[in-house]
Amino acid sequence: MNPFGYNKYFAKKKFFKLFGGEVRIYDENKDKLLFFVKQKAFKLKEDITVYADDSQNQPLVKIQARSILDFGATYDITDVQSGQKVGSVRRKLFKSILRDEWDILDPSDKEIAKVKEDSLIMALLRRFLSALIPQHFSIYMGDTEVADIKQTWNPFVPQFHVDFSMDSGRLDRRLGIGAVILLQVIEGKQAQMD
Repeated sequence: MNPFGYNKYFAKKKFFKLFGGEVRIYDENKDKLLFFVKQKAFKLKEDITVYADDSQNQPLVKIQARSILDFGATYDITDVQSGQKVGSVRRKLFKSILRDEWDILDPSDKEIAKVKEDSLIMALLRRFLSALIPQHFSIYMGDTEVADIKQTWNPFVPQFHVDFSMDSGRLDRRLGIGAVILLQVIEGKQAQMD
C-alpha cells in the first residue's frame, strides 16, 4: 500500500540524538514503518529528506526551508520522484508565540489549509508547564477539520497520533505528513528551548 494512503499514523521522534534527530512514522498499530527522517545536526537551513524506511534507499519527499532562520520560515515540500513542488508549510511567527499556527500552501503559495494548536488557554499553559501538557493540533481546510494530531503524554519522547480519516481526499497527504514532520522537528526544538 502507498505510505501516503493510510488514514491513521503514529509519529515518534527519537528521544536523544547527540548529532541530529530521527522521526519515524508508522501505521496506527505501530507495526509497519512508513516514513523515516534522519535530521542532520548543525544545519543553518533545514533540509529534510523523508524516506520510505530506515535503510534510506527510497527518498519520497524533500522538505526545504527557503531561508536560514526558521522562525516564521516557509518550508517547500517536493515529491522526489517527479521533482515537482507539492506545496509548502509556513509557520505563523507572531501567532505562534502564544499559540502555534502554520499555513499549508499549494504550489503557487496560495493558502489551502491551516494547522492550529487546540486552544489559546492550553497553549499558554504549555508554554509555562512545557512537556507536562501534551500538544493537540488540528488541520482545517476552511472551517472543516480534515486531520487531528494529538501528542501522547510522554515528556521524554515526542509522539503523535495522527488521524486523517475525516479528510475526504482534499488535502494532499504529502503536505499533511510534511506538516506532521515539521511539528516534530520545529516545535520540538521550541519545546527543548522552553
